Amino acid sequence: MSIKDQVIAIIAEQAVLEPEDVTMDSTLESLGIDSLGLVESIFAIEEAFDITVPFNANKPEDSDFDISSVQSIIAGIERLKAAQG
Repeated sequence: MSIKDQVIAIIAEQAVLEPEDVTMDSTLESLGIDSLGLVESIFAIEEAFDITVPFNANKPEDSDFDISSVQSIIAGIERLKAAQG
């Protein structure tokens, strides 16, 4: 399963949607994911990809990890995985 497919599956699960309902342009807000769902999504992503996401749930605007869309989340994970080697 690709990074894209895994991320979409994780986000869909948090939003209680089918993966086909999640598009690359979807925002977490548009999918109905609240702040708790966001934190749970980040934890699930960290576990699935064995990475640490540089995200501060208390100050998401100060984060180095862009959560503005599904596409930006996938791009961030790809960067973290590449940096991991």
